[in-house]
Amino acid sequence: MSITRITRSIRTPIMHRAVEANGFVFFGGTIADDTSVSMGDQTRNILGKIAGYLKDAGTDKSRVVSASIFVTDLSKKKEMDAAWTEFFGDNLPTRATVGVADLGGSALIEVVVTALKG
Repeated sequence: MSITRITRSIRTPIMHRAVEANGFVFFGGTIADDTSVSMGDQTRNILGKIAGYLKDAGTDKSRVVSASIFVTDLSKKKEMDAAWTEFFGDNLPTRATVGVADLGGSALIEVVVTALKG
């Protein structure tokens, strides 16, 4: 029987931003700091924050294997896609993009990623 070690980090009032288990790091949903800007700019801000979280967890964007993206306006998806490909280049993870009615406040996008440790 294998025992899995679970490590939680970056505590917020309602969750841990990152949880490590079985060689993976699971990151909670991330929204932009400034939600008054465009979908593309919110995406760039989020991905910058995620890059920092990845570094803190001892990994990087080339090790991201999966992402779930929630957007409030699918007509602006091209802006998000442009920022996404700028960030990941040829190391694109699998991805699901889902349209939602509301993310709270004026957030247009929320991103959840899973990465390999290391």
